[in-house]
Amino acid sequence: MKFTPTTLPGSFIIDLELISDSRGWFARTFSKNEFEKIGHYKEWVQLNHSYTQLKGTIRGMHFQFPPHTEIKMLRCIAGSIFDVIVDIREGSPTFLKWYAAELSAKNRRMLYIPEGFAHGFQTLTDDCELIYHHSSYYTPAAEGAIRFNDTRISIQWPLPVTDMSDRDRQHPYLDDSFTGIKI
Repeated sequence: MKFTPTTLPGSFIIDLELISDSRGWFARTFSKNEFEKIGHYKEWVQLNHSYTQLKGTIRGMHFQFPPHTEIKMLRCIAGSIFDVIVDIREGSPTFLKWYAAELSAKNRRMLYIPEGFAHGFQTLTDDCELIYHHSSYYTPAAEGAIRFNDTRISIQWPLPVTDMSDRDRQHPYLDDSFTGIKI
């Protein structure tokens, strides 16, 4: 695996290193030793798989409040997505800055998201599937979210929105009292 830091400290694009032969290819998607080199020591306690039917659909922007903050790592295994993270760490020099990357079945990239980030994505194709690794269990009482079109962040989504859950559409806008979450 090749770890490339993004513009938001602690987050990484992970490119798989394929071993190919006449049968196809093989790639490692996790190695404790390799992840310790980027400062990852927590275990993955939950893995999720999502399917999104329509191109242009947005999911997000989700996070969990302490003490249930989580590290996420995800990979698109079918289709293509515009994956977005927002730094919401209190006192961070990149507070409320966002970063996006295209993750697809074709490029096989993964995104490593540290604690203290909101996460969401927009599908760039129909029939997208993602695999998520989480370092904390989903805790509904600790759930937080930011509106996908919050002007304090101004994410530049590449496509018109075709679908979104009512819940995601109702997430709040940030106000001046939001100073981030403590990690």
